[in-house]
Amino acid sequence: MQPLKHIVRQRWIKVTAGVAVAEYLRLVGKTTRFIFEPEDIHDRLDAETPVILATWHGQHLLAPTARKVWRRMKVLVSRHHDGDINAVAATRLGLGTIRGSGNHRSGFLHKGGVAAFQGMLGALADGYSVALSADVPKISRVAGLGIIKLAQASGRPIYAGAVASNRRLVLDNWDHTTINLPFGRAAGVAAEPVNVPADADAAALEELRRLLEDRLTAATRRAYELVDRPHRGD
Repeated sequence: MQPLKHIVRQRWIKVTAGVAVAEYLRLVGKTTRFIFEPEDIHDRLDAETPVILATWHGQHLLAPTARKVWRRMKVLVSRHHDGDINAVAATRLGLGTIRGSGNHRSGFLHKGGVAAFQGMLGALADGYSVALSADVPKISRVAGLGIIKLAQASGRPIYAGAVASNRRLVLDNWDHTTINLPFGRAAGVAAEPVNVPADADAAALEELRRLLEDRLTAATRRAYELVDRPHRGD
């Protein structure tokens, strides 16, 4: 078992896997018919750039293919060895990466979280939008406070969004990771932005955390409603 674990952690294995993931997602993106709600969401994002994009963990794989051009975008990628594969895939898809992870229940305070928080602040200050999952690690569909504090410190809005497709596999793990399949229909849904005042106190931050959680849940539910409803031609 140990030799196998050593092999799969080799750099060339991770690069090969990352390239394969990226090209698979590119295939899915090219063969999927997208609709967006609201229809002008990309224009809104471009007008407000840089922004913070929030998704639920495990529901984000199709997001990089939801538009042809991502201008100045960086994604938060775990420092775990599995994150190396994700970093290769993101780079191949034209996205920048910020490495870091940790329990951001209280604001990215451990496991490299401070470096990640500073990296995202710096990226936003340099005009890059930043994308990350909002969940508290290993607790699906519960938004952490860290993303709220990132918006407070940066002054940038949070857009809660979801991308779903009608052809998919859902894994039986903690975040119900969804693997989207080619030749389907997909919907990208974005909620109204969450803005966090610089002077917000602890109670206000908690209220905004709950608001983000509610908007993410609603956007995800709506995306699945759009792709799973009966559709002529399927």
